[in-house]
Amino acid sequence: MKLIEFIERLTRWAGWFGALLTFPLILALVYEVFSRYVLGRPTLWAFEVSYMVMGAIFMFGMANALREGQHVSVDLLSLRWSARVNALVFLVGYLLFLPVVTWLVWELGKYALEAFESNERSGRSAWNPVIWPVFLSWWLGFLLLLLQISAEILKAVGTLKGQPEDRGGYA
Repeated sequence: MKLIEFIERLTRWAGWFGALLTFPLILALVYEVFSRYVLGRPTLWAFEVSYMVMGAIFMFGMANALREGQHVSVDLLSLRWSARVNALVFLVGYLLFLPVVTWLVWELGKYALEAFESNERSGRSAWNPVIWPVFLSWWLGFLLLLLQISAEILKAVGTLKGQPEDRGGYA
């Protein structure tokens, strides 16, 4: 299905982008250690950058982890069930999770917009950067998770209808 493929391309790209963010995180932390212990002058910004980038890494990786089936699960029963039973269990779980994630997307969008409009600052260090980019990454991460949950629902429904799933599915 084209919609599932489009969503999974987005989540794959977001996971790739999140993985790339590890490089600026490493650079910031290495520079902080060098500056603190070699130069004797700690940075004002490394702490803020590290938690902001680390949060973005997690947010951009959530949906991709769901797409890959990498979230923590207990397979004690699901390994014994048929693809259709697994699809039904996953469908019920995703349908229960969908309203929560939808609400989070809505509220995080409002929160990011308010932070942008008010020029909200972090208040955690002397650097005190604007915080809306962090909230924007949270919103994007949960929006991608919402889209991936929708794709998983469509895949589960397809499995229940007996449509073959050529990318793994619930077999």
